[in-house]
Amino acid sequence: MIVLNGGSSSGKSGIVRCLQAVLPDPWLAFGVDTLVDAMPPSLRTSDAGIGFADDGEVVVGETFRTLDTAWAQGIAAMARAGARIVVDDVFLGGPESQRRWRKALEGLNVLWVGVRCDAEVAAAREIARGDRPSGMAAAQADAVHRGVVYDLEVDTTHTESLACARAIAART
Repeated sequence: MIVLNGGSSSGKSGIVRCLQAVLPDPWLAFGVDTLVDAMPPSLRTSDAGIGFADDGEVVVGETFRTLDTAWAQGIAAMARAGARIVVDDVFLGGPESQRRWRKALEGLNVLWVGVRCDAEVAAAREIARGDRPSGMAAAQADAVHRGVVYDLEVDTTHTESLACARAIAART
């Protein structure tokens, strides 16, 4: 298992695609965006689900937390069944988010990777993407890393996804 944590527009998805290309065995990729997209639209606008404010703040409710925990446990079950998995997540809860993953992944070999990116660079990527509320990338750039412990950190501010993926692959 490889767990990537970084803020919105930090470059996690690009690293995941490159990891799948450079790792010698097949790796399945799962991202928190996939979880959000799998939820009914009603949970993307309610207090129980996940909400995105105009300023980029992300607010999660109890139903989202329940589904997020089930998602993590499901991914862990696939890894226990022999699948190699890389997860792309945003630890909005910092160390609490990592504790949730650690609990789900207990007994598995996990490489914890922090994906950092300068807030201004991430904000520029966010604008170019056009699919995120303005301010989300800057707000998350440092906050998602506070209190989180990593085996490895990469920084996409000036380093391409492929180079980051190679550094991660060297640790697997």
